[in-house]
Amino acid sequence: MGAHIDSWDVGQGAHDDGAGVVMAMEALALIKRLGLKPKRTLRVVLFTNEENGLAGAFEYADKANIEHHFAAIESDNGGFAPRGFTINHSDDAAKARALARLESIAHCLAPIRATEMKAGFAGADIMPLRKKGVPSLGLKVRMDKYFDYHHSPADTFDKIVKDDLHESVASMAAMAWMLSELPTRLDAP
Repeated sequence: MGAHIDSWDVGQGAHDDGAGVVMAMEALALIKRLGLKPKRTLRVVLFTNEENGLAGAFEYADKANIEHHFAAIESDNGGFAPRGFTINHSDDAAKARALARLESIAHCLAPIRATEMKAGFAGADIMPLRKKGVPSLGLKVRMDKYFDYHHSPADTFDKIVKDDLHESVASMAAMAWMLSELPTRLDAP
């Protein structure tokens, strides 16, 4: 799970992408607080340089043991109410298989209304992992107010709705947990 902070120069970067950083860290902390023991290692990566060339993303992808990466999840759409996940992959057939598997587990996210699963862009920070064949998921959130704050002085902490942030944390934690428990990767034939 990962995110970045990049828009603190004009505001506080609360939605871009401070909320994503909090979601990734809190999702992992939530799994730990619940005493859950995932079958696979869960990791949080806080990326740097998203706006100026993705240096952190490329560095991570270059040094990561790609064969051990089951999936990557990114949040970079603000701290709004979750709607589901997008899935992307370097191979179209693998992407279709991954989407079908996501759709088969989406009902587990119904209590937090995060069941929308579709193919699409998953996130800039995990794009280098996707290019190396790692299934990449992006947290989908309600976007109707995102561009009211994006890269503006209005992107401040007081614009974060606590319940929305909590539900997004729950969505990321639940997805990470479900992926860790699958018998095979999302994209497996």
